[in-house]
Amino acid sequence: MNLNSKRDAERLYLVLAGVFIASLVSCNLIFQKFFSWNFFGIYTFEISVGILPYPITFLVTDIISEKYGRKKANYVVVAGLVASVFVLGVVLLADAVPATSWSPVDGATFHKVFGLTGMAVFASMVAYLTAQFIDIRIFHFWKKLTEGKHLWLRNNFSTITSQIVDTSVVLLLLCGTGVIDWEKFPILLLNGFLFKVLIALLDTPILYLITWRLRTKFNLSVGEEILI
Repeated sequence: MNLNSKRDAERLYLVLAGVFIASLVSCNLIFQKFFSWNFFGIYTFEISVGILPYPITFLVTDIISEKYGRKKANYVVVAGLVASVFVLGVVLLADAVPATSWSPVDGATFHKVFGLTGMAVFASMVAYLTAQFIDIRIFHFWKKLTEGKHLWLRNNFSTITSQIVDTSVVLLLLCGTGVIDWEKFPILLLNGFLFKVLIALLDTPILYLITWRLRTKFNLSVGEEILI
C-alpha cells in the first residue's frame, strides 16, 4: 500500500470510528422517548428511539472487523466506552448546576429528560461491552472458518447473536433498577430483538457494497485486511 492509500485508509478509519461513537452516545441521550412503527401491516413495534442509531454501531464494527481487523475493531469499542463515560460526566454536571430564572429549559424539565441518563449509560455500557466483543469475536471466528468467504454469514450470525445478549442485558438492568416497569419487559425484549435482527438483515447489502468498494479502492483480495 502506497503512502496516499495508507492516509486514505487512516482517514476512513477515523470517520468510521466517529460515526460509531456518535451513534453510541446518541442512543443513551434519547432513549426515554418511545414510538410505535407498523412494519407493512405485519408487525407493530413499540420501541425506544434510542434503538434507531444503535444498529449502526454493529454495521460499523463489522466493516472495521472485515477490512481493518479485530484489533482495530476492539479499539473503537473501547473508544466508544470512554466517550460514553465522558458524556455521562458532562450530563451529570449539567443536571447538577442550578438553572437561572430565565433559562429556556428549567431544571425540572432538564432533569426529566436527562436525569435517567446515568442509569441508561450504565445499563447500556454493560450490554454494549458484552455484545460488541461477542459480535467481533464471532465475526472473526466465522471469517477464519470460511477463509474470508460468505460475508453475509458472519455479518448476520455475529450481529443476531450479540443482539440477543445486548437486548436482554440492557432490559434486565433497566427493569431491575426500576427505570422501566417489569410488565414491559417481554414486549420490549421481543420488539427490540426483532427490530435489530430486521436491521441486521437489511444492512447486509450495504455491508457488501461498502466492503466491495474498499476492496476495489485499496486493491485487496477476498478476506485481506488493511494494515494501518
